[in-house]
Parts: sequence; structure tokens; C-alpha cells
Amino acid sequence: MSKLSEKPSENLTAREGARPARLSPEFSLDQRRTLLRIAHQAILSALQRQPLPEAPPALAGLSDPRGVFTTLYLHLDPQGDFRRQLHRELRGCVGYAVPIAPLYRAVAETARAAAFEDSRFLPVTREEALKLEVSLSVLSRLFPIHPEEVEVGRHGLLISDGARRGLLLPQVSVENGWDRETFLEQTCRKAGLPLDAWRKSATIEAFTAEVFADADAEGLR
Repeated sequence: MSKLSEKPSENLTAREGARPARLSPEFSLDQRRTLLRIAHQAILSALQRQPLPEAPPALAGLSDPRGVFTTLYLHLDPQGDFRRQLHRELRGCVGYAVPIAPLYRAVAETARAAAFEDSRFLPVTREEALKLEVSLSVLSRLFPIHPEEVEVGRHGLLISDGARRGLLLPQVSVENGWDRETFLEQTCRKAGLPLDAWRKSATIEAFTAEVFADADAEGLR
């Protein structure tokens, strides 16, 4: 398993429509629209064999190194209503768990990776790219946490033991209806560890995430 700090990591999601517990927003509507636009442009420019989008106009916070996951859904609603979540399917999810690049760059890189490098899916086609819905999860810094302190829907988890590491976003526990113990076990499973590794030698780290998507910025495209 590759180190999460060195290359984008796939993240498992099972059902749609769930969100982590709402926190005070860090990013303005303009910042959200800018980041979502960068994600779409990164995918389309790859299909056109063009470089990644240039840095956006100066908007505070978008150049700070941040961890981020980009989730792609193939939008199937013929009327183009992003709010109709039953008409979409997961098409890729890849991200950086740790802040190794400026946020705008990390969004561009993870969007491309989600579209073309998620091993669970075939690469996105040009036709599909025009129907993609993007959801971004901007991560806080990792911090150590005791198992009893984990809050379902608020915390994402990174569990590691030696070279084995597994990460699940906060919304994954909500999407699957997991309690705290199941969330810990499933993060161990993602790492390729025994389900009870969180009780033993594994290191448990947590993070929060601000999640926003095209549905939160209708009119973007």
C-alpha cells in the first residue's frame, strides 16, 4: 500500500447524499466555486492533453497547503438538477491525507487522479467529463485521538501500523450507518489490518473535513 503522504489515495464511499456533521464554514462561496471550477478544468484539460490550470487569482486560503479528497459522481439526471442525488453514481474518489501541496494544486491533481487513476474504475471519457459532479472534502491537519473520542459524522480517521495505512472520510461512517466501533474496524480493514488493530498497536489519527459540491454552487457551469 502506497504512503498516503506521497501520492493520492483512493477513498471508499458506499452510498450518496450523506454529509459529515456541519462545522462553521471556512471557505466562502467564491472560494468554493473557484476550487470546483479548478477540479472540472483539470479533468477537461487532461482530455485535451493540456497542462493543469494556472493558479487562481489571489483568494486568501487557496494557496495554503491542505489535504483534500476529490469525489466524482457521474450525473445521470437528464434535467441537470444536481440536487437529485438518486440520479448519480460514484465515478472516482482520490485525495491527499496530508498537506503536501497548495490547496488549488491539490484539488487539480486529485481531480485528475480521481478521473483517470482510481483503480476501481475505467478512466473517465470525454462524454462523461461533461456529466461529472464534483464534491471536495478539504481536510484539517491530522491529530492523535483516543478511540472513545471519535465522533461519527465529525471525524475522519487515519489508522496506521508500520507501512499499512487506511483512511476514511467523515461522511463514510454516516453513509453506511456505522457506529464508532464499526468505523474504527472498517478503517483498519481499509489499511489491510485486523479489525481489532485499533485496540492494539495501531496508531489512530483523526481529522475534520469541510465538504462542498457542485450542488452547493449551482450556476457554476
